Amino acid sequence: MTIQDLVDYLDAAVLCGEDMLAQPVHSACGSDLMSDVLAFVKDRTVLITGLTNTHVIRTAEMLDIGCIVFSRGKKPGEDMLEMAREQGICMLSTKHTTYVTCGILYKKGLPGTDRIV
Repeated sequence: MTIQDLVDYLDAAVLCGEDMLAQPVHSACGSDLMSDVLAFVKDRTVLITGLTNTHVIRTAEMLDIGCIVFSRGKKPGEDMLEMAREQGICMLSTKHTTYVTCGILYKKGLPGTDRIV
């Protein structure tokens, strides 16, 4: 699945990173707790969240997350968009809730980031 597929499936708006739409994503993580994101993400994960603060960008930067989807129609401020552009992170916004967003992508074949204990 590519970031463009996410845009299409979620009827999402591209907030920044238009040049990254052909990049692949291999899994998804839906969370507003960045500590959970740190524990569960792996390579090529898309982060789905309702948080619009700089901690989201910092977490994505640490984990090489290339795409963040903001649920519930949330849109980050220009400061976050600029940080994302600098870090090469694509940002999308969808009207769907986090739960529904995750469900749509799971139904389309994108697996979650299960933690192996």
